[in-house]
Amino acid sequence: MGSDWTDRIRLRNLRFLLSLAQTRNLSHSAAALHTTQPGLSKWLKDLESDVGLTLFERHARGLTPTVHGQALIAHARRIEAQLDRAAADMNILREGGAGHVALGASGVAATEAGPLAVLEMAARMPSLRIDLVEGTMDLLLNQLSQGDLDIVIGRTLEDDPGLASFEAERLYTEPVDLAVRRDHPLVGRAAIGWDDVRQYRWVVWPKGSPIRKGLETALAEAGLSLPPNYIESNSVIANIALLRNSDAIGVASHRSASALADMNLLSILPLRLQCFGSVSMYWRRNEYHPRSVELALDCIRHVLRAPGAVQ
Repeated sequence: MGSDWTDRIRLRNLRFLLSLAQTRNLSHSAAALHTTQPGLSKWLKDLESDVGLTLFERHARGLTPTVHGQALIAHARRIEAQLDRAAADMNILREGGAGHVALGASGVAATEAGPLAVLEMAARMPSLRIDLVEGTMDLLLNQLSQGDLDIVIGRTLEDDPGLASFEAERLYTEPVDLAVRRDHPLVGRAAIGWDDVRQYRWVVWPKGSPIRKGLETALAEAGLSLPPNYIESNSVIANIALLRNSDAIGVASHRSASALADMNLLSILPLRLQCFGSVSMYWRRNEYHPRSVELALDCIRHVLRAPGAVQ
């Protein structure tokens, strides 16, 4: 096996590999890439010979990436994403900007923490181009791994082997609140118990999410479980709309619930759940980061580690 096969890889070759990963078909990829099927097939065989590993299994229906192929495809996707980011950064710098930072925020951070971080970045770096992307942690961390995002803010994930390629830094810990519309029948009650809130439909985050796990743990410790007719949603905006237009009860992190209450969108019920969730930021490990990303990390630390936050 040659040790210098990477010297012979060209950008066009990366596109070959990514196209095969997408189409799983030599003829379809050859047509899309404006080349011939025999030429593409020979290129793939030569690459496998250079690498010393089988990258695709051939069968009647087409191609299936092997474990080795999946690993190389993942590298190719990261390289392509970084090249796309490099082109975008050069355009921004050419136009007089200070660079580009792409920030991902999961539901727990999308209402308050993410926007505050963006505003701090904008204040400190007025010519910076900023992207804010909301999504679930699995999706955001995948985008971070592929190079489409620079930083992700979301729930702290414990003992997850998928985090090995990321740096993680805990920002704050907070309680979990129950939130309802402002004129909900339970608003204004002096005392509220589990029996009161279990009379209503609940809006909860998807199973497996940290806030859902915390909720289920708190209920289990009280000898209870979720009402069977709950609504499951991973959208902050949809959850707010569901609560504002019904008597449903929602579950939200304290910062998010407080921000929505300050905007007179929702009210917080005085039944405090005996569970806490911590929020962390994640970025790629062992990689050069432009100055804009380093400053963005400092901005997030500054604005989200404010006095009064429970560390």
